[in-house]
Amino acid sequence: MPDVRLASPQGKWILVTTVLGSSMALLDSTVVNVALPRIGRDLGADLGALQWTVNAYMVTLAGLILLGGALGDRFGRRKVFVVGVLWFAAASLLCGIAPNAGVLIAARALQGVGGALLTPGSLALIQASIHPDDRGRAVGLWSGFGGIGAAVGPFVGGWLVDGPGWRWVFLLNVPLALLCAPIALRHVPESSGAKAEGRFDVLGAALGAVALGLVTYALIEAEGGTVLVAASAVAGLAAAVAFVLVEKRRPAPMMPPDIFASRQFSAVNGVTLCVYAAFGGFFFLAALQLQVVVGWSALAAGTALLPTTALMLLLSARSGELGDRIGPRIPLTVGPLLCAAGMLLMTRVGPDASYATEVLPALLVLGLGMVTLVAPLTATVLASVDTARAGLASGINNAAARAAGLVAVAALPLLAGMGPEAYRMPDVFDAAFRRAMVLCAGVLVVGSVLAFTTVRRPAPDCRHPECRTHGSVAVPPLEPETASGEERGG
Repeated sequence: MPDVRLASPQGKWILVTTVLGSSMALLDSTVVNVALPRIGRDLGADLGALQWTVNAYMVTLAGLILLGGALGDRFGRRKVFVVGVLWFAAASLLCGIAPNAGVLIAARALQGVGGALLTPGSLALIQASIHPDDRGRAVGLWSGFGGIGAAVGPFVGGWLVDGPGWRWVFLLNVPLALLCAPIALRHVPESSGAKAEGRFDVLGAALGAVALGLVTYALIEAEGGTVLVAASAVAGLAAAVAFVLVEKRRPAPMMPPDIFASRQFSAVNGVTLCVYAAFGGFFFLAALQLQVVVGWSALAAGTALLPTTALMLLLSARSGELGDRIGPRIPLTVGPLLCAAGMLLMTRVGPDASYATEVLPALLVLGLGMVTLVAPLTATVLASVDTARAGLASGINNAAARAAGLVAVAALPLLAGMGPEAYRMPDVFDAAFRRAMVLCAGVLVVGSVLAFTTVRRPAPDCRHPECRTHGSVAVPPLEPETASGEERGG
């Protein structure tokens, strides 16, 4: 049984380690969007390259995050966490010195591999090390401090882009890693899953990542209409089918198909796909709109987006309590509708827009919608499966949200009519951005209808979230494992 008390010096060092590690990934997921216009200008990259700058990271992270947790169970959670931190830092260094867009995209894919190792590992270290009586508070502090990191990310990213340059958005991870890894090795005890045996589902993870990568490529390059694009789309769909078949037949699959036998679990993941596809598309395009069309600096654009994260940090715990009292159906129905209204309000944001009268109202409505739905969504995911599989269910939901976001970043510019050079032409980008916001709002309405028709109140004795405070706007929070590694394909 883990026996480190949170109030002890070692307990505090464990918390510092996990917050530093998870903050690296959270910072990176929020600051890169702000840097995109400057990256494109400096590297001579078109819109497709900017999409890949975001999505190369998301493809490997979404495809491997479940496997990353299983590796920690088998080989040692501290060891895999430290490897992830150092891997992430090395890939960040490569991003920071990338001479062209191709190298940057490849380095971003490598970053995603590191993120898949350290992201589940940071929470697993708390679960495996901190005394059960202190674990809830430790997870709450981990989640809250991580949320603060996500909140300051766009501000820090904007300051770096306008000051030292966009390369420091990535280079900043190197000193964080050099601080985090030694602390982990010195103060965090090693642990592993007691029953982490059998083969890893490497084939499943590879097929999932390949499917996401090929479909993403086909969507980003679809305007060209080449044979290669069509072949990529077909191959991506074939890989997705193969992934499903492999998961059905493996004795210890990464994503056990029988977990979707729960109608509630399947439904809430459907809602997740809708809302996080809209969020992914919005935060990718909004940072560009504020700089390319409105004419703001990277710092101003990054700071402008802070209200959504601030509302999440301040109100997510209360939203969870409200969901516990009234059930998840109403929050999961109303929340997406509020988000849709916020995105429709963003269509008013054009050249020389006023922050107080046009940008801020849209972000406040969007933020309130996110607050309303995120905590009840997480609670419903956990409540829809057996307690022993709650960590697995949370991981699947987190991966689904990341996959939805990357597909949206790939597909939305195509659907909105953005050509490769659109972000260099303010008038063209502005018109396409407005169409994109309407599309995002429509997807959110679909999510709202799905929630209203399928989500029901969970049983009173179900598992409740340990992450009560949440600040990330990109994905739902991960929850600790409650069972050993075999539940996750280890």
